[in-house]
Amino acid sequence: MTSTVPNAIEHADEQQPPITMFGPDFPYAYDDFLAHPAGLGQIPATAHGTEVAVIGGGLSGVVAAYELMKMGLKPVVYEADRIGGRLRTVGFDGCDPSLTAEMGAMRFPPSSTALQHYIDLVGLETRAFPNPLAEATPSTVVDLKGESHYAETLDDLPQVYRDVAEAWAKCLEAGADFSDMNRALRERDVPRIREIWAKLVEKLDNQTFYGFLCDSEAFKSFRHREIFGQVGFGTGGWDTDFPNSILEILRVVYTEADDHHRGIVGGSQQLPLRLWEREPEKIVHWPHGTSLKSLHPDGEPRPAVTRLNRTAGNRITVTDADGDIRTYRAAIFTAQSWMLLSKIACDDSLFPIDHWTAIERTHYMESSKLFVPVDRPFWLDKDEATGRDVMSMTLTDRMTRGTYLLDDGPDRPAVICLSYTWCDDSLKWLPLSANERMEVMLKSLGEIYPNVDIRKHIIGNPVTVSWENEPYFMGAFKANLPGHYRYQRRLFTHFMQERLPEDKRGIFLAGDDISWTAGWAEGAVQTALNAVWGVMHHLGGETDATNPGPGDLFEEIAPVELPED
Repeated sequence: MTSTVPNAIEHADEQQPPITMFGPDFPYAYDDFLAHPAGLGQIPATAHGTEVAVIGGGLSGVVAAYELMKMGLKPVVYEADRIGGRLRTVGFDGCDPSLTAEMGAMRFPPSSTALQHYIDLVGLETRAFPNPLAEATPSTVVDLKGESHYAETLDDLPQVYRDVAEAWAKCLEAGADFSDMNRALRERDVPRIREIWAKLVEKLDNQTFYGFLCDSEAFKSFRHREIFGQVGFGTGGWDTDFPNSILEILRVVYTEADDHHRGIVGGSQQLPLRLWEREPEKIVHWPHGTSLKSLHPDGEPRPAVTRLNRTAGNRITVTDADGDIRTYRAAIFTAQSWMLLSKIACDDSLFPIDHWTAIERTHYMESSKLFVPVDRPFWLDKDEATGRDVMSMTLTDRMTRGTYLLDDGPDRPAVICLSYTWCDDSLKWLPLSANERMEVMLKSLGEIYPNVDIRKHIIGNPVTVSWENEPYFMGAFKANLPGHYRYQRRLFTHFMQERLPEDKRGIFLAGDDISWTAGWAEGAVQTALNAVWGVMHHLGGETDATNPGPGDLFEEIAPVELPED
């Protein structure tokens, strides 16, 4: 049992094929593409050493740059802040350096198979993440409307919570063909995936998550909808997603993106940092021992991009914060797409007008976190009266919403994520400093755990983030609103540039907000690989016949195209 509300199917056959997050929109096996001994493709020898701009040093940008380098190209990475993007791991001043907080991505599902390729490649370890009611979580407290319930499994909660779990399972089965799609994804049955999804996209593109629940006979009870919104499934309450498109939610549940989460030992930012420094065993053109770091003067990326424009010969010209101007045959843009509207001066000619519209319509969700370091995992102490853990992973309708307890052993300092919130719940924290936030959170948690003195265990200052207030992000992750499917399709398929006028080619969009599964690192990796294929193709390269890339198979697996009129 790994989620507050379980999957609609309890699979009896433990030997069934594993699921992957390639998803229903574009069922391409990125994990097989990466694992194939023929590699991702090759470019003509005359193009070896060609510089390619990669704008954004988050996971998508670093993956794209790493794979371009292996092909014999010279990626020039631009980064405004730090390598890692929303894979941001920070420490606490004055505390043991091993004590860290994940300000962005912190939990990853096993279905992120392309992401796992790179985790394994750089030798990182993962461990189970303590989501509500997950097997790795000693206990969970659900606190709603002033009433708290302690649970180690779903069966420990009152019957109404099991009723809500059953309602969600019935809702998915009746309204979204869950069993059929889950089976088709496991078997990688592309024709069946496309058949099911095409009908659902046409039927549900204009439907909100909340409207989908309301249309279900299983959720006719407002009380059930309210509890489901506050407690949810997998990672906790989902009411902040209620205004979003139900298609976004179905992508998550079909691919089990919200289940069986793992955390990266030592912090997720190690992944892009290790890729930055990694010297590939198989590399074209460059001598052995070459890394992204060694290809950049002083081992650092170029600074922030301030201008992007097209110049003679359909080249992409990049101006950076140092005033340096460089022109490239190809470029990949992996930063948050809103940067193209605000932080970077852009020529309108960079993209077709329909793509500019899609960029402008991209909807980002807000998100905030606050962490404190503590002397030890005191929450594992037992209450003498009840025999229960004195504190638990906590879901509540109070200001904190989600509280996570993170430790590295009983005798070591530990970390509490006092609060992880989204959307309106995140905006409530925005005017407050880290210390002000901590005080409000300690007060809320004190009402749930009146006999626990959390403050006496705190050994350092809190660290916090509000992603909507981060100047190079302006939001945590994309979440499509109803009617946005067409916009997302334009952005995702942008790497197929033979469909574009010649004067609109050469710059490729990537990043998790370009993917169908935004908010998950897997989407950043997949769109990076799409862009790598696009650049390779743009420069006259091709894949091996035994390992066709995403663009080679595009006509067979292209996302459903809805009419514009």
